[in-house]
Amino acid sequence: MTKQVQQRERVIIRFAGDSGDGMQLTGDRFTSETAEFGNDISTWPDFPAEIRAPAGTLPGVSAFQLQFADHDVTTPGDAPDVLVTMNPAALKSQIADLPAGGDLIVNSDEFTKRNLAKVGYATNPLEDDSLSSYQVHSIPLTSLTVKALEGYSITRKDAERAKNMFALGLLSWLYNRPIETTLAFLERKFAKTPELARANITAFNAGWSFGETTEDFTVRYEVKPAVMPRGLYRNITGNTALAYGLIAAGVQSKLSLFLGSYPITPASDILHELSKHKRFGVRTFQAEDEIAGVGAALGAAFGGALGITTTSGPGVDLKSEAIGLAVALELPLIICDIQRAGPSTGMPTKAEQSDLLLAMFGRHGEAPVPIVAPQSPADCFDAAIEAVRIATTYRTPVFLLSDAYLANGSEPWLVPDVATLPELNVEFATELNHHKPDGTPEFWPYLRDPETLARPWAIPGTPGLEHRIGGIEKADGSGNISYDPSNHDTMVRLRQAKVDGIAASIPPLEVDDPTGDADLLVLGWGSTYGPIGAAVRDVRDEGGKVAQAHLRHLNPFPANTGDVVSRYSRVLIPEMNLGQLAMLIRARFLVDAMSYTSVRGLPFKAVELSEAIREVLSS
Repeated sequence: MTKQVQQRERVIIRFAGDSGDGMQLTGDRFTSETAEFGNDISTWPDFPAEIRAPAGTLPGVSAFQLQFADHDVTTPGDAPDVLVTMNPAALKSQIADLPAGGDLIVNSDEFTKRNLAKVGYATNPLEDDSLSSYQVHSIPLTSLTVKALEGYSITRKDAERAKNMFALGLLSWLYNRPIETTLAFLERKFAKTPELARANITAFNAGWSFGETTEDFTVRYEVKPAVMPRGLYRNITGNTALAYGLIAAGVQSKLSLFLGSYPITPASDILHELSKHKRFGVRTFQAEDEIAGVGAALGAAFGGALGITTTSGPGVDLKSEAIGLAVALELPLIICDIQRAGPSTGMPTKAEQSDLLLAMFGRHGEAPVPIVAPQSPADCFDAAIEAVRIATTYRTPVFLLSDAYLANGSEPWLVPDVATLPELNVEFATELNHHKPDGTPEFWPYLRDPETLARPWAIPGTPGLEHRIGGIEKADGSGNISYDPSNHDTMVRLRQAKVDGIAASIPPLEVDDPTGDADLLVLGWGSTYGPIGAAVRDVRDEGGKVAQAHLRHLNPFPANTGDVVSRYSRVLIPEMNLGQLAMLIRARFLVDAMSYTSVRGLPFKAVELSEAIREVLSS
């Protein structure tokens, strides 16, 4: 059939099904096709918290949403234009997000009485009028796939599992995606089982051909490539970008990288990725628990390596004493906290920004730690390098606060020229640096650099530079054990002054205020960058005057932060917590900052933020 081709500026697609239906793989492959085509992309994988929930139940639904466009996009979109559901559970859990008139593609084979009853459907929604407000495409995806694979030497179960490739082929046809990368991927994935490779390729091609021949789709769509700076791009997730940033920082600082880590959702992928790169001097240690992981990383830092530990909120709880030890020892250590919804186990696969105050204050005693937060998946690369710069320059542990939304989401990343990466020069102590009253030279491990207040970093075994370590308070300069009250006061203030002094080496807080006369500033941090940017853009398109600023450095704040927040009569701070940054801003700068908060385990929608901004502007 000759079918009409319509142009679209952007499209939002959501794939949803049982956790065994391959929705993450389907979404990832469609994303790769779209990245190759040249669209700008933002993705949002939504995993079930249960490792293996009962099949066909609501807790077991896995979803993947992406937005692709012919222009810059900063979020995976608020609501899907197309919803692909593989079973009744997926339909019931996702249908509320599909706007009226949206396209709904349903695997009708799964709408059996038993599956309907599992999720509380009294009648089949494909047969009553409950879906009348949508463009429903009821397609027997399972049986069509099985039929297409007749004659292959595979089990019926394997044939049914290929239905996600049938759906991917159909969507690839519908949006005119390049298919070569998917076909090559399937050949690689099933290289050890060639019959399965051929079967999945056949299922994919059958889905494409179904789109070509069915009368159910009379239109296909085209989204032109986005105008982007020239260069080499790849699609990248936040965790992969963070791992690459750590590797780059290790190379630039000429330090071997040591990761001490205990697997935890959603941080485990950093361990998996770093373990692949031994050729860059990376060593990974999967510890028996969180405490062992951070202890090993701190020991590596004492030994002259770039010590890294990765975790999420529950792991930070356990690592806190060792992080306090790193503060006292004044050694570089990177703590990557990939935040998730809490408290306790909470919702392990859902996003939240609730660890800011934990990173800021979650240790006994006065134990200040710098905090850096990336704003997008690709920005995790640069944020990791910045965290290493601070840690090695100032001899301090540094928190890197990402979250599940950034960790698992993806976007195009302009691969940087290695020549443009910052130099991270690290100098180890090699000589005695102090003289006793009688003139005899000796080594003082806490004799500070006058500019950075950093102490010397002496590798164990360096002749003459032996010194004590441990958590008991050290004497200023000499590093001897000291219980002197005045010395303790001095050391506490020096450690705080060192962190405060980092503000002199970080760029000022930039404000996006096109008209220059806005009286409302929307201030964010971390993964709220995309939704805030999209919301501010919407309000400005309507004529609203609103400024936007985003914090990468949360401790210390950029030196001009007080001036920025005092410049506007109203400051609105959206956060995926109950107002943690707002509390810090109010306490530090005495401004009446307003919170807009959400703790649903989901990223903000641009539409809800734009409405909040309008309410503030009209109040």
